[in-house]
Amino acid sequence: MKKTLYITDLDGTFLNSKGELSHFSASTINALIKKGMIFSYATARSIVSAGKIVKDLCLNVPVIVHNGIFIMDPKTSNIEYGSYLNNDNAKSILKTLYSNKVYPFSHSIIDGEEKISYVIEYINSHTKDFVQERKNDKRLRKCSIDNMCDGDVFHFTCIDDETKLKRMYDMFKNDFQCIYYEDMYSKKMWLEILPKNITKGASILKLKELLNCDRVVCFGDGVNDINMFEVSDESYAVKNAKDEIKNIATGVIASCDDDGVARFLKEIFK
Repeated sequence: MKKTLYITDLDGTFLNSKGELSHFSASTINALIKKGMIFSYATARSIVSAGKIVKDLCLNVPVIVHNGIFIMDPKTSNIEYGSYLNNDNAKSILKTLYSNKVYPFSHSIIDGEEKISYVIEYINSHTKDFVQERKNDKRLRKCSIDNMCDGDVFHFTCIDDETKLKRMYDMFKNDFQCIYYEDMYSKKMWLEILPKNITKGASILKLKELLNCDRVVCFGDGVNDINMFEVSDESYAVKNAKDEIKNIATGVIASCDDDGVARFLKEIFK
């Protein structure tokens, strides 16, 4: 019998429009996992952020976080696979951003712990909400510019003016994996700069191999899910998805607010 990996994006897909996991979706997926379904998620979130929201899921396989940078054990947060920016590249990116008056957050592993570093003197109207929303997050780390690339840096997050970020996107997109988008909750423009060729899709193929699966069925809603759809045997867009996703999907299912992923899987396994 062929083994299928079912994998979903979180925000806008498996989570509802408030960024919450419904009781129906959690209980339905847990029942299916108990019956033998291989289920995981691939998200732009960190393991810390995602873990808090899907804490009611009884996951028994690794998950994909930070848009494909890490494959991690959801129970222990151990990194199964990880990708990092070369230190010289990280410093070069930071220098270019600062010279263009774009002040990022650097995400890194320092002494075995994930940290989000920033220079408090450069917090602006675009980034202060990010810090305020995470004021109790132990990952937040105030530092000087000289210490922004401490540890193993794996990506930069920029929240700023659309014109400035688009210019940075065009500048970096050929040398690094860049994700430029409007955040679905804050409606602010974000630019994320990752190691070259790191995507959710690439990590799904690694996870597929790790779990010895034959097929992949995925679910998504946004442009950063396109590469997931491209490597999957079947792909389904929720009703609220971007048109770019719907146009390449195997099919369109109910929206995130109608528990589309859980209802679809429940029907398949009936």
